[in-house]
Amino acid sequence: MPVEPTEPRRRRVDAERNRRRILTGAREVFRDHGVAATLNDIAHHVGIGVGTVYRHFSDKEELIDALFDDMVETVDGYLREALEEPDAWLGLTRALERTCEVQAFDRGLREVMLGTGRGPQRQRQMRDRVAPSVDALVARAQEQGTLRADVVPPDFAVVQLMLGAVSDHTGQPELWRRYLVLLVDGLRARPENVQMPELQASDDAMQEALAASSARSVRDSKSGR
Repeated sequence: MPVEPTEPRRRRVDAERNRRRILTGAREVFRDHGVAATLNDIAHHVGIGVGTVYRHFSDKEELIDALFDDMVETVDGYLREALEEPDAWLGLTRALERTCEVQAFDRGLREVMLGTGRGPQRQRQMRDRVAPSVDALVARAQEQGTLRADVVPPDFAVVQLMLGAVSDHTGQPELWRRYLVLLVDGLRARPENVQMPELQASDDAMQEALAASSARSVRDSKSGR
């Protein structure tokens, strides 16, 4: 006979289910309303009492951190899967596409994640978590001769920034896919590749510049520029 779950275990399961419902609802509310959304708005959207939300998240910033952690875990999972793919080029380009899909969330959610004072810190957290996998993916693809030898790992952060700008400036959320094909084609190793100029900035300097650019972009979108 199946064993009935104990009451403490049932409470833990119910609590985790509520937490997932809150995170799912928060994504939807933040996408629609940006930083103006409150925990009350989220509770109403999910159909639970606001007290339940506060039992899981003491304030909005803690909830945003949980959303961001979820995103980082998703991206890191894609990269780990890519490292298990024997064809390094396929793994790398598939991970790039899936990561761009994750980061193609609309402006409201990006505003919430990057538009607060913790935006640069969150971007550094993302880099620290995924950088070793990106380094390994780049090295494997170059060893297999499919990725051009003059590409360096920080180039991929710039590629993602460029693809995000396509949607931001055109208002077409899926247009980035067209230009991903173009950029991926330029990453492929070929005998006729023209040597790229060397990247002059350090990885840290590049990441600081990209974090500042993202925060500036969010501020501009909030001010209606």
